[in-house]
Amino acid sequence: MNLHRRHLLARALAASVLPALPAWADGTKPVRILVGFPPGGGSDAIARLLADKLKDVLGVPVVVDNRPGAGGQIAAQVLKAAPADGTTLFLTHDHTLSILPLVVKNPGFDPVSDFVPVAGFATFVNAFAVSGGTPARSFNEYVQWLQAARGGQGAVGVPAPASTPEFLVKLLGRKYRLDLVAAPYRGSAPMIGDMLGNQIAAGVGSVQDFIEHHRAGKLRVVGVLGTQRQAALPDVPTFDELGLKGFEDLPYYGIYAPAGTPGAFIAQFSAALAQVLAQPAVHEQLTTLGLTVGHMAPGQLAARQKAYTAAWARIIRNSGFTAQ
Repeated sequence: MNLHRRHLLARALAASVLPALPAWADGTKPVRILVGFPPGGGSDAIARLLADKLKDVLGVPVVVDNRPGAGGQIAAQVLKAAPADGTTLFLTHDHTLSILPLVVKNPGFDPVSDFVPVAGFATFVNAFAVSGGTPARSFNEYVQWLQAARGGQGAVGVPAPASTPEFLVKLLGRKYRLDLVAAPYRGSAPMIGDMLGNQIAAGVGSVQDFIEHHRAGKLRVVGVLGTQRQAALPDVPTFDELGLKGFEDLPYYGIYAPAGTPGAFIAQFSAALAQVLAQPAVHEQLTTLGLTVGHMAPGQLAARQKAYTAAWARIIRNSGFTAQ
């Protein structure tokens, strides 16, 4: 066999064993990032920031595709049906992949078998905020106002039904002997719109959902979850300080692809995201939104998802909630 034929054979063998590169690697297709919430919310803002920077690193357009509804369930179903060619991703947080499968009998996807982790990029905390129409300047003042003005009864907005915020509302009502009702919305943006219009007196969502309105004085964040105060909100106490235990596991943000997506894509996109997160301006913008930024490789994201799901399975089970 001459040298030329041996070279051709070697190339053919390599092509047969190496995973195919994603379609965007040759510049033929853009990358689509699904977001399960409407434009204007925290997840949407994060996705658009990352998409803008990723397009420069990858060298192809990166577009955000909002598929709001059911706490990210609709977007997850779209991801499951998407081709595993590296062109469709899903940017989501803990609710869709760790909470929904625990509270919905048939969500239409299995987070372990239908998806593959690509990379994690941040943790965050949920927060309790009150509207500008209430006189409360702290959580204890909110409790006192609710007891005095409304007989201890009140509605608290949450971005999705059967979500972490809804379970927090239940536990707060139990601890403070209040008749609190969680009012579910289709994402944080419409919930915050009603809070800004004083249609609802309080809401629970992520810090990144509330922080700009808090800084502008239009809403007031009066408590955050976790065991440490947030750098973006140093004067706001944690619920751990206020005596509410059991919320030490921090929610996470991650990016996922359909099961079967080539490993070459997973590694390449994860590396691209790490490069974006290392940019000081990106790190600063995400931190300003209330995120704790840190790249997680696929295995690390999978481990965090598993641990968080297990922690919330205990909380949900102990609450007596039955999957609907």
